[in-house]
Amino acid sequence: MTRALTERYREHLAGVLSCYDRILITGTLPGACFAGGMTHILYAKGIRIFDYAQFAAPLRDRVREQAAAIAREAGIAIEHIAKRHIRKEEVVAKILAKRGDHPGLVHVISAMETCDSYQPWHDKQTGKNFLKPDSGKCLHYYFYFIDAELGLIHLRVPTWCPFRLQFYCNGHSWLARQLAAAGIDFTLADNAFTRIDDFTRAQQLADNFAPDRLHHILDHYAEQCCPVLDVFGQTYHWSLTQVEYSTDLVFRSPAILQPLYQQLCRQAVLSVKAEHIATFLGHHITPNLVAEVGNQFSTRIEGTCIKHHYGKSTVKMYDKFALVLRLETTTNNVSFFKHHRKVEHRQGPSTRQLAPVKKSIYSLRDLRDILLACNQRYLAFLATLDDFSAGVRALDRITRERSANGKSVKPINFFSPIDQSLLHALHRPAFNIAGMRRADLKPLIAKLSPAALSRHLTRLRHIGLIRRISGTYRYYLTRIGRAAIAACCHITENVLIPALA
Repeated sequence: MTRALTERYREHLAGVLSCYDRILITGTLPGACFAGGMTHILYAKGIRIFDYAQFAAPLRDRVREQAAAIAREAGIAIEHIAKRHIRKEEVVAKILAKRGDHPGLVHVISAMETCDSYQPWHDKQTGKNFLKPDSGKCLHYYFYFIDAELGLIHLRVPTWCPFRLQFYCNGHSWLARQLAAAGIDFTLADNAFTRIDDFTRAQQLADNFAPDRLHHILDHYAEQCCPVLDVFGQTYHWSLTQVEYSTDLVFRSPAILQPLYQQLCRQAVLSVKAEHIATFLGHHITPNLVAEVGNQFSTRIEGTCIKHHYGKSTVKMYDKFALVLRLETTTNNVSFFKHHRKVEHRQGPSTRQLAPVKKSIYSLRDLRDILLACNQRYLAFLATLDDFSAGVRALDRITRERSANGKSVKPINFFSPIDQSLLHALHRPAFNIAGMRRADLKPLIAKLSPAALSRHLTRLRHIGLIRRISGTYRYYLTRIGRAAIAACCHITENVLIPALA
């Protein structure tokens, strides 16, 4: 088996850390976040449907007055940003450079942005009045805080009903606070650790990110910045909008990472196919999602970033400060992933079965393992792209004729169409995870009959490229098989085809 990058570069690595990065959370009032629920609230309060605007206006004024009070108490002037090209993060970064990172309010920004709303409606057929979903624009406040536990966070508060909130935090900022509390020295550059004195302890702390504690913090800021809960008699429900989970390989020297990263980028662009991306994310390609799978190579200020996307989820790789190789899985829909959990049914008892991940913030516990597995599968694939020396050393062994059971065994011919088809089929990431059978290979090599394919599998087994699991008809690639196939793909795709073209 190909050695993992973490093992191969062990002496050059300061450490490896997997941690949540960017987390976006949406807060909704369960009874008011849909038109039917808000209609019911108005009727329950004895308010006419067409007086909805008069009901919402005093709540808007409450939010504005609270924002002004919060800013005034902190000695901060609310800054209105009307131009879209001005990035709020850059404005806050300049303030933080002067202010420092002590806990408290950092800044309050206001902006006119799109918001959810409702429109009063009269149905002539039924004679009933009700609210319909609508959208419009209202003033939004961005409250930026340095939280004692989470570090830099912000809460986006609209001034119009149904007051859908958006909360942002970063797992690396939270971990930095945990490390400081534990007395572990570190260096944090932007959102990446370039040095940690104890990576093992840091990983243990990162794995203990607690959703229940996060829930408490969310409720605190919602109550502080959006004073409308008493009107609805509800608390906010918090759901995951976007989650990023990163695995950082922290190198001791840029001289080691830079050439490695450049090689990985070039090869990944050429080698990663649609089915590979689906495998990284634990999925299979379906006909309706083929068009949503692809690669994107983009230039970043810090360097380069290669991104593989599938639906609303992505796997990407980039370097930070020439010291950190980051692999990151991002999803804008956590229900894209499935896991075994308790499922409640409308009829009958609950069962434990495979089901989509819930969007609740309490799914962060299970998402950690799911997203980490995505990063690890991508890292395992990159290991086959990085070092082809093992494949080159194995060429002599697998291209010489040998005998088995008194019969000669034909060696591998990398220029034979049949051998190339076999090698490319064996190189599929799904087979690296679950192994392969003759039936799995048959659709990929239509030219060979089942009997001929069996003979080729026996031949590959004698050569040493594959091995059979005892008592089964399932095969796995051997270490030399992985190395030789990687070398074949590299020579064909990166040398021969470009040269002939």
